[in-house]
Amino acid sequence: MSLLDVGLDANFDAAMSFIQSTLANINIHYGEPVVDIDFVRSRDPDTVLTAFTASCDVLHVMAHGDYVTDSPTFSSSDERTKISLEQLGETAAERGRGISTGAILADGCKTGTGAWQKAVRDCLHGDVTYIGTSTQVGWYESTVFCSAFYSALLRNKGKGITPAEQAQDAAKRAQEAYTLLTDRNCPYKVMTLSPSRWAKQAFQ
Repeated sequence: MSLLDVGLDANFDAAMSFIQSTLANINIHYGEPVVDIDFVRSRDPDTVLTAFTASCDVLHVMAHGDYVTDSPTFSSSDERTKISLEQLGETAAERGRGISTGAILADGCKTGTGAWQKAVRDCLHGDVTYIGTSTQVGWYESTVFCSAFYSALLRNKGKGITPAEQAQDAAKRAQEAYTLLTDRNCPYKVMTLSPSRWAKQAFQ
């Protein structure tokens, strides 16, 4: 698992700490590590890009994600750090390596819109399960969904299925759990995204 914090404030720190604790508890349950956790919190663009394009089963990005700029952008609370997906795709293309993961959990506001989906496809090295949001979300929504998602994701250690299939199944279970626990529609949406024509040419 690759956990990337671009939000960079106390609320995001607390939320990421919760995710790490959840994964650590799952490891303890099995008596041996079943998941490796790579955690990155940085303002350095090169460090963030490396984290985005590192191979992993799940890339979990936590940041402000509302679409308020020319390109969908992950940003910090103080707005000093901004990573646009257009910039990410162009820089990744220069290096010949896009996002290579089984699933992307874009844990920010409105990251499941059509504009975000289109921008993410320009950054992909291959097909992924994409989990984005349809509205504003905060620490409560993230905590409820993510605890259910990771619990479902690792319940059978992914035996017999790909990381993308495993994440899609876990996300659907987490959606159901969210609705059951909160009596509200789940703001997290799950879908399969494929590389755009531009990405296929850039990362071939």
